[in-house]
Amino acid sequence: MTAAVAYGAPAGRFAVLIPVYNHVGGVVSVVERVLVLGLPVWVVDDGSTDGTAAALEQFSGIQVLRHEKNRGKGEAILTGLAAMNGKADWAVTLDADGQHDPADVPGLMRAIPEGGRPIVIGRREGMMGEDVPWTSRFGRKFSNFWVWAAGGPVLSDTQSGLRIYPLPEATRLGVRARRFQFEVEILVRARWSGIPVVEAPVHVSYTPGMKRISHFRPFVDFCRNSETFSRLIFMRIFRKRGTNK
Repeated sequence: MTAAVAYGAPAGRFAVLIPVYNHVGGVVSVVERVLVLGLPVWVVDDGSTDGTAAALEQFSGIQVLRHEKNRGKGEAILTGLAAMNGKADWAVTLDADGQHDPADVPGLMRAIPEGGRPIVIGRREGMMGEDVPWTSRFGRKFSNFWVWAAGGPVLSDTQSGLRIYPLPEATRLGVRARRFQFEVEILVRARWSGIPVVEAPVHVSYTPGMKRISHFRPFVDFCRNSETFSRLIFMRIFRKRGTNK
């Protein structure tokens, strides 16, 4: 009996993918909690310089891939998806900073309809709490609107990193963004390609009094977000024109 069947999810091979960049203080705990799920685990170290690589050496039962230089979260996810392709039918992604609860993964699995091949997004509950950074609250609303405007699905949490991607479909969507913007662009392209996107509630943790390491840079990433959405909207307009010809 596979883990998927045990969790009440559709049959198939599930594996966990954790992209990490300079999260030595959190990734060990995240991996330990993920291993409890009994699923194969892949970690992509995106050029960390803080000892993350050495910290991961204590785990013998996981696959670790490494970029020599930082390439961005999207590139790390793509590296992992490519390596898992053929070895798993579904890739479960979650962040290395500890905000996601691996115990929510079975619930995401059960959100997959029988015979369906959707992308599943973990809709983070409690995102309006006082402990949630304003950048996360603003970014969520900003992203939700522009994903819809670019022809993507109507969702309430387009920035959640706790997801399930179908393989190999997720590797064939032609996503160009390679940093944080990857996670919104893939939703738009999934809708264009007829791949459904569904949401399921998950927990989120922004522990009070604990310094949270974030690689989000408000100005730089706002500009990158704007470039990505402008490109997608431009493409959407010409897709429509081509359809009407």
